[in-house]
Amino acid sequence: MTITTDFQVLNPPQRLLMGPGPINADPRVLRAMSAQLIGQYDPAMTGFMNETMARYREVFKTKNQWTMLIDGTSRAGIEAMLVSMLRPGDKVLVPIMGRFGHLLAEIAERAKAEVHTIEVPWGEVFKPEQIETAIKKIKPRVLAMVQGDTSTTMNQPLEHIGDICEANDVLFYCDATASVVGNHLPVDKWKIDAVSIGLQKCLGGPSGSAPITLSDKCADWIKQRKKVEAGIRTVDHVQGIEPFVRSNYFDLGMIMDYWGEERLNHHTEATSMLYCASECARIVIEEGVDQAVARHQLHGGAMLAGVQALGLKVFGDISNKMNNVVAVYIPDEVDGDTVRNQMLLDFGIEIGTSFGPLHGQVWRIGTMGYNARKDAVLQTLSCLDMCLHANGYKGPKGEAALAALAYYK
Repeated sequence: MTITTDFQVLNPPQRLLMGPGPINADPRVLRAMSAQLIGQYDPAMTGFMNETMARYREVFKTKNQWTMLIDGTSRAGIEAMLVSMLRPGDKVLVPIMGRFGHLLAEIAERAKAEVHTIEVPWGEVFKPEQIETAIKKIKPRVLAMVQGDTSTTMNQPLEHIGDICEANDVLFYCDATASVVGNHLPVDKWKIDAVSIGLQKCLGGPSGSAPITLSDKCADWIKQRKKVEAGIRTVDHVQGIEPFVRSNYFDLGMIMDYWGEERLNHHTEATSMLYCASECARIVIEEGVDQAVARHQLHGGAMLAGVQALGLKVFGDISNKMNNVVAVYIPDEVDGDTVRNQMLLDFGIEIGTSFGPLHGQVWRIGTMGYNARKDAVLQTLSCLDMCLHANGYKGPKGEAALAALAYYK
């Protein structure tokens, strides 16, 4: 049998990614990723690690010592948090407002926690009193919530949830992958004990590294269950108490020792992704965290004005929509996939489809990170306008980009 191998150089097509993520990486991030590797215990490398921790403290608006990276996608960060925070049998409350609340419940269930859920319809968010009532009834060890859920585009208000958790001795974990930097998230002010994120949304990087931050209270709870593996364990290490964290790779107790002064040889840091994550944070800090949020609000507002001018109906509670993504109902007279495919193949612009109960009903259009800028918004709206009418749409024509331009004025 003859096996043929294609030796062509990798050359992906040019795309403008205007969906719910991932988005186009900032060119400065791509340049940082191309830097040469160095040894994991080189003083320059550990210096970069410390610098990255400091940068993400600014991104998260926290003083937490344990602000670091998990090697893997944003889901790796979620899993590391939940398997490290939850013991088998611990109660966890997961308020579900979209697909990613279901994901938190799924991971917590696999961690053998006692999972309790409350739900609102997709397109809505929870009121603080709904969370408080459930906490008082269930008495969980952990509250696990999503801030921004791209499946619904909703942004869950969190500013009162930390006080509720503190009053009831509950650890508060938040997945802010889709919302961080595009929406306000002052971790210390809102008393959030643990947050995990990814780079592929408003931070303007690729998927592959998951920054996290832990309060001292949460870190101390996790350290009680740390188990240092044989081969790197010394007489100075004190093993935690059973039940140990059931994952070696995601044992945040050992990962803290890797990022801390001990530099425990837990894993080999993904050096290129460290460069990447650090540069993502540097770019945000250079702009200013609040200014980055305002930029996403500006360009997200222009996108919203444009799709509304096209006569498209917006999904969900607009007052609680994320700044960085909007969902619109697909008009009855067009085929959603045909319009999306024409935008992608003829114009090189990608918008998002949907899943779950919204599958085939809405498109999701993002203005995130490097793509949260005026030219990207105008190109996308003009393209959507043209492709809709090329496929039989009967609504307003030529109004989308004009409405966005008027919004910018």
